[in-house]
Amino acid sequence: MGAGITPMMAQFLEIKARYPMALLFYRMGDFYELFFEDAEAAAAALDITLTKRGKHQGADIPMCGVPVHSAEGYLLTLIRKGFRVAVCEQMEDPAEAKKRGSKSVVKRDVVRLVTPGTLTEDTLLDARANNYLAALTAIRGEAALAWADLSTGEVTTKALSLPQIAHELARLSPSEVLLSDGSDLLDEIETAGFAVTERPRASFDSAGAMKRIGTTFGVDGSDGFGQFSRAEQSALGALIDYFEITQIGNAPILQTPRREPGDGAVAIDAATRRNLELTETLSGQREGSLLWALDRTVTPGGGRLLRRRLTTPIRDLEQITRRVDAVSLFAEDHHLSDRVRGHLRRSPDIDRPLARIGLDRAQPRDLGAIRDALASAAALAEELQNAPPILAVEDADRAGAAALCARLTDTLADELPVSTSDGGFVRSGFDTVLDEARALRDESRKVIASLQAGYVDQTGINTLKIKHNAVLGYFIEVPSRHSEKMLGEAMGQTFRHRQTTANALRFTTVELAELEQKILRAADEAMSIEKAHFEALIEACQTEAARLSVLARWMAEADVASAMGSLARDEDWTRPALHDGNRFMIEAGRHPVVERSLKASGEPFIANDCALSDGSEGAKIRLLTGPNMAGKSTYLRQNAIIALLAQCGFFVPAARAEIGLVSQIFSRVGASDDLARGRSTFMVEMVETAAILNQADAHALVILDEIGRGTATYDGLSIAWATLEHLHGANRCRALFATHYHELTPLAQRLEDVENATMAVKEWEGEVVFLHEVRPGAADRSYGVQVARLAGLPHSVIERAKVILSELESAPARGDAAALADTLPLFAVSQPKPPDTPEALKALEGIDPDELTPKDALDALYRLKGLLE
Repeated sequence: MGAGITPMMAQFLEIKARYPMALLFYRMGDFYELFFEDAEAAAAALDITLTKRGKHQGADIPMCGVPVHSAEGYLLTLIRKGFRVAVCEQMEDPAEAKKRGSKSVVKRDVVRLVTPGTLTEDTLLDARANNYLAALTAIRGEAALAWADLSTGEVTTKALSLPQIAHELARLSPSEVLLSDGSDLLDEIETAGFAVTERPRASFDSAGAMKRIGTTFGVDGSDGFGQFSRAEQSALGALIDYFEITQIGNAPILQTPRREPGDGAVAIDAATRRNLELTETLSGQREGSLLWALDRTVTPGGGRLLRRRLTTPIRDLEQITRRVDAVSLFAEDHHLSDRVRGHLRRSPDIDRPLARIGLDRAQPRDLGAIRDALASAAALAEELQNAPPILAVEDADRAGAAALCARLTDTLADELPVSTSDGGFVRSGFDTVLDEARALRDESRKVIASLQAGYVDQTGINTLKIKHNAVLGYFIEVPSRHSEKMLGEAMGQTFRHRQTTANALRFTTVELAELEQKILRAADEAMSIEKAHFEALIEACQTEAARLSVLARWMAEADVASAMGSLARDEDWTRPALHDGNRFMIEAGRHPVVERSLKASGEPFIANDCALSDGSEGAKIRLLTGPNMAGKSTYLRQNAIIALLAQCGFFVPAARAEIGLVSQIFSRVGASDDLARGRSTFMVEMVETAAILNQADAHALVILDEIGRGTATYDGLSIAWATLEHLHGANRCRALFATHYHELTPLAQRLEDVENATMAVKEWEGEVVFLHEVRPGAADRSYGVQVARLAGLPHSVIERAKVILSELESAPARGDAAALADTLPLFAVSQPKPPDTPEALKALEGIDPDELTPKDALDALYRLKGLLE
């Protein structure tokens, strides 16, 4: 420690040394202060003023700060910009420190390490999305992922193969990923855009993980709640270790870990999730995504569950059927649906307040949220007595919830303060001792007002006030101009001088000092009693934590089922028929997002059928041709979305749907590059296509759009041709294959499981009209020039393109541009052709514009127009 360092700065440096990876929020009174490099980084990130405080080793100490009362907003900004924050609080009252000496420093310590994956505050989180922390590990070729949401207590593990890692991370979209130091996966995961935290190898040690798991969940190893692989134990142990480090002594309420089977979900890779825009659009917006079009949930827990369902469609036919049965109940009985949704609308979140209780961050409104949610749950249980099993609730859970709800209702006031320090959260009449203390406190405050009036009369100073601050307590203040009178012998017998300021004098009296002690005792007693009741309620909620989590999941199930039932009824969706076969038969299918957007503008959506199966009712692969803007991409996506929705356990936007369970959904639609990895648009297209051809099994559903269009014509055609043959002969999966290569359409006669379909268009007086209908057959042209004209290309370019297209289509060696160049002079029609009218040219040559009056110019223009006609 260098000479001249103040005790406070020495304390800061000692604490900072323990958290070098984080910004240190150092509590000083009503502010969190930052110093040195932390201050410089925070000031730049938060756009706040950088100041200085004293010197260290001869240089000024940079400093900035944020108010404690608004710190959450600053925390969120820092977390989003990639920082971690160590929150250092004052661990004692400053008055206690003063008792040890004037130079004693208030005891401080870090109470929490804030990271992207460990947020719990409602103001820092999206109420309708989970905030996952994930831990990834690989042991001797065996990989595993464990993930948890600290704000809700959910914990899950899954054994993986290495190629599945990217798909699973894309599905979960964790806020933070834990990796062992030196992991080979670091670059790949950071490039994919995930925030990575490297942890010591000991954190992932499977033997140490078993001890952590047993201690955390109160079991003898992980076998107490199921068989976990060694890699899963390692990942789960790393999660628990990280929670212990970041929460510093506060044990979170975690649900029993659930093991997700490797083949339980439909496999959807990152590219497909992006192309189908499941939870956000390609531009990163929620509006316009599939989730946006579907979400009618009315509770935060329901919103989170809907998102999880949508990102994780399943393959278990029995479980899917249970979910669809629940949706059917509400789709068929709108009166029940309305009543259930009415109860749910009045239900706050349970999971996140419960998580804050476990982490010792709860406030009165968290208890109030649990109280109100349990009241709604009781009413909801009455409505769902005869519901399907997925919506049933155990009698023991109902009874336990009712008892806790009654206790919370009896104890808590109807209107609750933000913080326990505000007081007033215990209901009047609940505790007679508390009521007496409050009455004494409040009555004493009235006496203060009466005492002030008496002193005004006694002194004759109307501006005399009785005030209070943290240093002096209660004191009497009068303006400085009355100093002579107040300091005189007559007044001095009653008023004892305490302090002089620039504009006022401050006094006290024996009577005021005694009254202050009385008020403080009453206020302290009231606060002490209220906090005791608060702690008792916290303990009661912790005791019932498991039951509360069960009720939260049940209410979320009811919310999702009623929301999807309401959507199905209002939008005329149908219950899908699912089976283990390969038939994929959709009648009058629609795209839910496009349909919603069209409906807003008053336009109808054109529904289309789709048949993919073995046998006479349809081939496995449909080869779709037709022009751009005709709706090919929408058609491809809507059928993938219908399959996905069906296996989420939802109704689907179609008149009828029969779907053989899909094991994988692959989508290669649209064009984009990947500059971060040095990949061109065509390279990205080929990488995604390769992933599909290498992974798709016979139960997969594949949608491909414009394979091979990113390279030379013949190269692209050959790639598209070979890809189609591979899907047919090797993958043998169901597929929709859209293309502009009309040369592929004869393959429908050569390959038994391929049939042609086309997007219908109509030409009218040189214009092309897109009918958005899918019909059997093949398109004979792409109408690209007409689409280009609609896009606004210059008239000269359109006319030139028509000429070139005509020559290309009639040339013996079709597409031989080199030979065609000799017969098509450059710029032949690149400029508008001048009028070939001798009379007009002659008249124009005889006009001198400089000699024309405005009227003469107008007359000349009319004469030229007449000659041209």
